[in-house]
Amino acid sequence: MLYRQRRVGLGGREFELLKLRTMVVGAEHRGAGFAVDRGDERITRVGEVLRRLSLDELPQLVNILRGDMSVIGPRPTLAYQVERYTPRQRRRLEVKPGLTGWAQIHGRARVPWERRIELDVWYVDHRSPLVDLQILLRTPLALVTGTYKGETGGWTPTR
Repeated sequence: MLYRQRRVGLGGREFELLKLRTMVVGAEHRGAGFAVDRGDERITRVGEVLRRLSLDELPQLVNILRGDMSVIGPRPTLAYQVERYTPRQRRRLEVKPGLTGWAQIHGRARVPWERRIELDVWYVDHRSPLVDLQILLRTPLALVTGTYKGETGGWTPTR
């Protein structure tokens, strides 16, 4: 089943993000709201597998074709999160959101929120064809393991 959600992209513009549903219907109105933690009881069994392998994000290829997203960039975020950004954190809105990005190859959702934002800002400051190639090459490993020991000081998330 397809799930649609408003997200914030380039320049703070909202768009409709497409995903495969991985949680029970109405999950955003129960429990932690939009926040999802590992082991969240609202995630279905099938949803857990889809999320682990990021297969729930495949419909976002349509978002890329529409021009709302890019293959590489910071993950699109929710409006309430953007409202809490510092001016430095707002810099992540200077590029199109992506299907995969610097934060994804450095631990994905296992990385604390503030650290993910810092990784995204690092990407905005250092983006280049070489960095994008590194992200593309490391994404499959990050999907499988959730970890990568790289240019961020050897930081590796705990499982």
